[in-house]
Amino acid sequence: MLNLFKTLMSGAGARAEAKLKDHYAVDLIGQKIREAEASLSAAKETLASIILRERAQKRSVETLNGQIRDLEERTRQALDAGDKKHAHDGAAAIAELENEREVRVVTHRSLEEKIKRMRLSIEKAHRRVVDLKQGQITAQAIDAERKAQRKLNRSIGNTTPIREAEDLIEQVIARDDPFEESGILDEIEAELSHDGVKDRMAAAGFGPQDKVRADDVLARLKGKAGKAPEAKAGETAA
Repeated sequence: MLNLFKTLMSGAGARAEAKLKDHYAVDLIGQKIREAEASLSAAKETLASIILRERAQKRSVETLNGQIRDLEERTRQALDAGDKKHAHDGAAAIAELENEREVRVVTHRSLEEKIKRMRLSIEKAHRRVVDLKQGQITAQAIDAERKAQRKLNRSIGNTTPIREAEDLIEQVIARDDPFEESGILDEIEAELSHDGVKDRMAAAGFGPQDKVRADDVLARLKGKAGKAPEAKAGETAA
């Protein structure tokens, strides 16, 4: 039972960790890139230190070569002069310098190889960091797009505001036209005051018209147009 409980707790912890990693993935990418940059910076400092040591060894070898050449010339002069003691001392010093030079040459070569390997490693790491930064930009853009899409989905998924807006639109469209309502009220008032009956009977020819109609205006204008030529003919006869 206890083992089962431990297994369940371990599974729940793993799921929670995976969920947190997914939620903060972009932030974690930035943190990992900063850690990689810190490691790269430390590697560069180490490389710089090794290069300094390599150059120091190179200068030491060059100094030893100069000392050896000087002692060789002096030892040859001692041999030519038959001074065995000085010649032996010179030879012993040359031997020591040559042994030291050999050690420094080996060390210098080892440092040169190490520098080459570290340069390659640093260049490779630098390229990977650059790729990581480019990937970070892509990840940030995708993450922002997904967050925006989730917000949009939540907004669209909540149909209550949409339905309320549709109901309000229908309510506004369904409202009565005030101009039409005013006309209907006028008609009702006319029917109640019997003015409507009077107007309809006048239109049918029973009794005089209270209002001037368009037909009356046209008839009057036509009558005036017919009398004008007769007046002109009478004036000519006179």
